[in-house]
Amino acid sequence: MPRRTKAEAEATREALLDAAEDVFLEKGVSRTSLEHIARHAGMTRGAVYWHFKNKADLFHAMLDRVKMPLQQIIDDITAERQASGPLNTLRLATLHAFEMLERPRSCRVHTILIHRCEFISDINPVELQNRLASDCREVVRRCFQQAHDEGLLIDEVTPDVATLMLHSMIGGLVHDWLRTPDNYSLSAHGGEAIDNLFYLITRHAQV
Repeated sequence: MPRRTKAEAEATREALLDAAEDVFLEKGVSRTSLEHIARHAGMTRGAVYWHFKNKADLFHAMLDRVKMPLQQIIDDITAERQASGPLNTLRLATLHAFEMLERPRSCRVHTILIHRCEFISDINPVELQNRLASDCREVVRRCFQQAHDEGLLIDEVTPDVATLMLHSMIGGLVHDWLRTPDNYSLSAHGGEAIDNLFYLITRHAQV
């Protein structure tokens, strides 16, 4: 019985998080109350407070169920997947992040974070994104520095400029795609843009 009770509690928690995704996406975070979420889940507000301290706690638990694209890139790079060289490692990590973002739950949560979440008490989406961006830029820059040291980058592009170019392209593609995710495939069309960027900044052997 205890095992079943624990499983039921976890199922209730997940159902509340599912409901939060739906309501946040529809109403926006600032206009959503815990009462809205409880009602959407077919539960009482007391059930929400049993699992979450407040709306901010629930919001961050929702984020924890997915991985941010920049965090995915950091994890892929730091997993020492550099057998094919620093530039290909970066390219593959970025393409993998796009593929992960296309998963339905990840798409919903990131749409909420980027387009449906205003700054309110205890929830600061800009601070969260800035922290991840700073961490990712440092990891990416190290890869570009290695590529520069190995003579893989063209002379016109420094590691700092390459980092800025890639980071800006990722941010632009993700923000644009999340506005209308049904219009095109991020991994296909966004991946093509990333491939072209890497082709342009890579030194090619003279024929």
